[in-house]
Amino acid sequence: MAMRRAGLFVLCLALVAVAVAATRWLPLARDEVHDPAGPGIGLLQEPAEALGWLPPDNAGNQVRWMQALDQGHINPRSQILPSTQVNLRSTDVLLKNSGEMPMVRFPHRQHTAWLDCSNCHDKLFERTAGATKINMFLILQGEKCGLCHGAVAFPLTECTRCHSVPRGSPEALAFGRGLVLGP
Repeated sequence: MAMRRAGLFVLCLALVAVAVAATRWLPLARDEVHDPAGPGIGLLQEPAEALGWLPPDNAGNQVRWMQALDQGHINPRSQILPSTQVNLRSTDVLLKNSGEMPMVRFPHRQHTAWLDCSNCHDKLFERTAGATKINMFLILQGEKCGLCHGAVAFPLTECTRCHSVPRGSPEALAFGRGLVLGP
């Protein structure tokens, strides 16, 4: 029964994502978030103006943020506090316990380009590969990966962005029996 509810929830998320993608970016005065009669509405930058020149995506907020970063379209701050050490990691972690879905490749580079390690470790995830129990129920409840995905990162309806490693594929075989793959 819980699996059926989770499946229905994912289907609803997919339908919402399709509806959002069809609208691209609504003007702030029509987005049902901002007050069109508010005195500051004219001071805010319209989403189409702010985001329209960035690499397009077909989901979420319609921007491929990593592509925008890699191509130099954006240059976000790497830290707020000057004392923060940026630790850009290039290791990947393979999450093999994905049922019948392809396995999940977690790319540290894409995450550490935006976040300090302490944002996730050791509150959300243990530092030891395989030590944290992760499942789609928790993620759909907004825990673990779901804390950001579905909120500020690409949405959970984009299954193949995470479930990207077919069992027996060359990418899966590169990990061997381990869970971590480094450069």
